[in-house]
Amino acid sequence: MTRKAEGFTILLASALAAFGVTLVNFANSGTLDAQSALTFLVFAIAFGALFVATQTWAPRASSLLIAPVAALTAIGFLEIYRLDPARAGLQRWWLLIAAAVAGSVLYLLHLGSTEILRRYRYTILLVSVILLLLPNLPSDWGFPLRGLEVNGSRLWVVFDAGLTPFSLQFQPAELAKLGLVIFVAAYLADHQHALRQAHRQVGPFRLPEPRQLLPLLITWGLSVFILISQRDLGASLLLFASFVLLLYAATGGGGYLVSGGLMTLLAGFAGYYAFDHVQRRVAGWLQPFENFEDAGYQISQGLFALGSGSLSGAGPGLGRPDLIPNAATDFIFAAVGEELGFAGTVAVLALYGLIMAVGLGIAFRSRDTFRKLLAAGLTFVLGVQTFLIIGGVLRLVPLTGITLPFMSYGGSALVGNLVLVAILLRISHEEAK
Repeated sequence: MTRKAEGFTILLASALAAFGVTLVNFANSGTLDAQSALTFLVFAIAFGALFVATQTWAPRASSLLIAPVAALTAIGFLEIYRLDPARAGLQRWWLLIAAAVAGSVLYLLHLGSTEILRRYRYTILLVSVILLLLPNLPSDWGFPLRGLEVNGSRLWVVFDAGLTPFSLQFQPAELAKLGLVIFVAAYLADHQHALRQAHRQVGPFRLPEPRQLLPLLITWGLSVFILISQRDLGASLLLFASFVLLLYAATGGGGYLVSGGLMTLLAGFAGYYAFDHVQRRVAGWLQPFENFEDAGYQISQGLFALGSGSLSGAGPGLGRPDLIPNAATDFIFAAVGEELGFAGTVAVLALYGLIMAVGLGIAFRSRDTFRKLLAAGLTFVLGVQTFLIIGGVLRLVPLTGITLPFMSYGGSALVGNLVLVAILLRISHEEAK
């Protein structure tokens, strides 16, 4: 795709978001207002600015990343607006902030290249661990920064200094996961040869030596800590699965997949027996209709929504995705299925597939080991997260409570995911030199 075609596609995505808002308003009230024009303006400014930043500070980057991200964000915004216009207004602000942060990351990497991430990997690790610990802060200790528990999981941090009539809520894990991927990619780049050579034969598998399992054990321990202290199966599973895949990509050793799979099952069983809300999610997953009035209500409504969407859907604003609890966050894929139909869900899956293919293509073409592993790790994070949430909606896996990248409501997730895209763009540029 040429740069002109990329820019035109971004404008089309902006127009798609605005047209969707128009259809929703017309379906709900039969009237039109300024929301459509405002939506087009915000999308055009946000993704246009990211496009210009890429042209300026990463001109050789792939032209196949920003456009599908803009399209997914537009489809997600359409459903958020349909479900909760007030949240959609906040999401517009977060989109502008996320684009500004992503552009700033591109500028900083332009000044020092992605090698600066490798050089300061331990600092990045320290900051990431601190971010992961923030939700464990007490909720009632009178300090402006405090932890917050939502739906049984302690993922959120609230900042309220009393200077404004509102407080800022964010999920530190959305940025921490990027820092952890950077550190693991740098570690594996430094120790790749040793990790490839040190194996022992156990039956049909070549397993790593115990001392070489250290990075796997550390990431597993960190994931278990998140699971126990924050009662969050989704974030812990996302981090650990992504790191196991990255270890496999770095070494080609199937033993890491076997070890990682066993450790994932162990942590999952521990979480199931330790936390009631995890047991409820598993019960709702296994028997959603038998538990319709309780744990299975959300997933049952999601399945009904997907089934009622047929081929082309009910149309924006004409379905009932509002019957699904937390549809704007956990179940936005089901909302898309009901109002945009099978065609809409296939389009969404195709856009995610394109992003994954571009990310892995950047990794495969990279000559530098660190950049190769970093691109692969970031792509794995997006891929695992997408699979967990869509798989949860389709009943392929238990619900984990994480959000769908670019589409679900959530400012901190949008910021983290656009920063991830910015890093991929910079890697693509550096490897194209």
